[in-house]
Amino acid sequence: MRDLGRVYVRYFNRRYGRTGTLWEGRFRSCLVDSSAYVLACYRYIELNPVRAQLVATPGEYRWSSYAVNAGVEGDPLVVPHPEYMAISPDVTRRHAAYCEFVQQGEMQRFLDHMRRATNAGHGLVGEDLKTRVAAMGRSLERGKPGPRRERADAQQTNEELLP
Repeated sequence: MRDLGRVYVRYFNRRYGRTGTLWEGRFRSCLVDSSAYVLACYRYIELNPVRAQLVATPGEYRWSSYAVNAGVEGDPLVVPHPEYMAISPDVTRRHAAYCEFVQQGEMQRFLDHMRRATNAGHGLVGEDLKTRVAAMGRSLERGKPGPRRERADAQQTNEELLP
């Protein structure tokens, strides 16, 4: 993403006779694990233009996949996620259920959780994956800033050996 951004910014600035950056900050993302999170992320993305007050409804935003997911129009570039397909085997019911799901809106608690995970580069994952990763001796939880415990212990041991 960094390299793409650099190349595109040079092209854009040259073409339009401008200087400076095009985007604020750096690209941010996070791992998304469970079906509940995948669909919640769909809803978050579909409602972004509404939250930004660019449009009144998600279907009005030209660049949204909402119209495809809601069954209003087709687009060969949009490939549905298996969790979206699992909403219902019946296409009409799936579209109706998706529309209803998006209209429910997000819970503030989820928005806060997702934004923290994205900004920190941590996974948006369920307890099952956290448990499996912990069994491998790793953690997906945000740790305390500063040196790791092993490093601090090793440093203390080395300091004890010094005269």
